[in-house]
Amino acid sequence: MSRNIQVSRLDRRAVEDQEVEIVERKGIGHPDSICDGLAESVSRALSQLYLDRVGKVLHYNTDETQLVAGRAAPAFGGGEVVEPIYVLIVGRATKEYEGRQLPVDSTALAAAREYLGEALPELEYGTDIVVDVRLGEGSGDLQDVFGEETQEVPMANDTSFGVGHAPLTETETIVRETERELNTTYYADHPELGPDVKVMGKREGDRIDITVAAAMVDAHIADLEEYDDAVGNVREFVTDLAESHTDREVHVDVNTADDYDEGSIYLTVTGTSAEQGDDGSVGRGNRANGLITPNRPMSMEATSGKNPVNHIGKIYNLLSTHVAETVTDEVDGIRDLQVRLLSQIGRPIDEPHVADAQIVTEDDVELSAIEEEVVAIVDDELADVTGVTRRVIDGDVSTF
Repeated sequence: MSRNIQVSRLDRRAVEDQEVEIVERKGIGHPDSICDGLAESVSRALSQLYLDRVGKVLHYNTDETQLVAGRAAPAFGGGEVVEPIYVLIVGRATKEYEGRQLPVDSTALAAAREYLGEALPELEYGTDIVVDVRLGEGSGDLQDVFGEETQEVPMANDTSFGVGHAPLTETETIVRETERELNTTYYADHPELGPDVKVMGKREGDRIDITVAAAMVDAHIADLEEYDDAVGNVREFVTDLAESHTDREVHVDVNTADDYDEGSIYLTVTGTSAEQGDDGSVGRGNRANGLITPNRPMSMEATSGKNPVNHIGKIYNLLSTHVAETVTDEVDGIRDLQVRLLSQIGRPIDEPHVADAQIVTEDDVELSAIEEEVVAIVDDELADVTGVTRRVIDGDVSTF
């Protein structure tokens, strides 16, 4: 078996040491993230359907899901949705197996309804948002590559690649944790905050600027003064959170497009900009590690919704991130690490065309001193590549 694991010195400064760094995260209520969340929830539901009915995951993908924005009339104390958001779950799925019909479409709709109820509680399913399903049958050649025969290690469905990096910089950590904490800890006591929270981080030298776009829910805000208080509360919370992760100077702005004199503010009925003009698509938002990181190499593959058994666009993006995190956790002296995994269609997914680990070490650490340990960890993680599939199906891994 040849896993072709390569380790080399990364020919640049660690991102933490670069002069300018930009990081973004689109929150769970952003239109693109809504599509990611729906596609992945439907994906997990179809995997479980296949496992329950036929004992294995059959060919499918739901990574082309699209959202068409609606129209709303927000107002202090509560407005209304004028035209519903429309979501089309698009992809391919096996609907019949050995003469047995499988309830693919109804399973997808049920999964979508459950996800929306959890992630966007202000959205009334069927009136504020309408979900449709158009899942066709897969092409014969791809179904053959997928393989109907049970295999210990599946064959790659595509010649593609995934990338991951670790450790996160302070700015990356702040951006990711800001959205997560706002939509969990903060939201628990502040129902006026909608789930459509977009966070942009910029670091210049030792100053970190965080810009937050936070959709506010009109039913929980009586007037402009309460809105201003809500914005101020978010600013204070994010500032405290950011300062807990860094000793650098931090500055936080919230809803910078607001114009109080003109009455133009980020007020919504449902807590998402999808209600008023913002469309969405799978794969246009966060990468597999939950961030958009232009200082790093990134794959343009949509991770959410892809089949977790042999679809490299999903498996290798998740696995490369996990490999990078594991290596930096277990090997001392690594300042920055990026991992690139390339597949070749029809080849076992535990035997990549190349597994490339590029490293920036601490000043007092030679690459040769840690290379063997890095190779061993990468090899072990590739040997357990099918473990990624199980964790994805169980919902233990986030894809966006």
